[in-house]
Amino acid sequence: MSGHSKWATIKRKKAVTDSRRGKLFTQLIKEITIAAKAGGGDPGGNPRLRLAIDKGKAANMPAENIKRAVQKGTGELPGVNYEEITYEVYGPGGTAIIVEVVTDNKNRTIAELRFMLERKAGKLAASGSVAYLFHKKGTIHIPHAGLTEDDVLAVVLDAGAEDLVAEGDAFEVTTSVETFESVKKALEAKNIPIEDAELSMVPETTVRVEGHDAERVLTLMEALEDHDDTQHVYANFDIDEKVLASFGG
Repeated sequence: MSGHSKWATIKRKKAVTDSRRGKLFTQLIKEITIAAKAGGGDPGGNPRLRLAIDKGKAANMPAENIKRAVQKGTGELPGVNYEEITYEVYGPGGTAIIVEVVTDNKNRTIAELRFMLERKAGKLAASGSVAYLFHKKGTIHIPHAGLTEDDVLAVVLDAGAEDLVAEGDAFEVTTSVETFESVKKALEAKNIPIEDAELSMVPETTVRVEGHDAERVLTLMEALEDHDDTQHVYANFDIDEKVLASFGG
């Protein structure tokens, strides 16, 4: 599991406070709205919407909130006109960061991000200068829960998974975008519990970061993730797991 995957797992486990929960709900509502706008309101024929709704349900989002978000996306209810934008960032220690935002005011968002980066040792990069270091993949995390690596491998490889890594208290399954749904369905058919499943930007290689640079990278990551318009933040750092676990208390 890459350093950033460990970071993402730790952040998910900390996302139980009311403030984090509110942020998560906002992200999910935006994603459901955009997915419905782009591909229609039927999750059966809109994989992106189906995934967003699944994540909403997993986060215990009220069904009425999900329904309203879909209706705003399809135009059945009035809603905000959101725009998806991806920013590329140079982080401390030679790290590369991708920030995906959803905003109703891109001028405000870019101004706030520039100001944040200036204060947090980051720098906005030109389009394409960071993105080539990442590839879109499906990532599925499965709690060990008495399962062996062979148990999971037998299911996911037959369904088209690319890789499986066991580390800590979870298995991380990597898939192509095309096989993501089939792998997820195969796990569900075997009643194998899924902690989370999403399409992510996975780094091809990682950069080892230690000491003061590690602290600065994590401070920047947390600030980016906490921004109101941020949907996802991806990075290629590799930081010691103990440092990751202790950051932010």
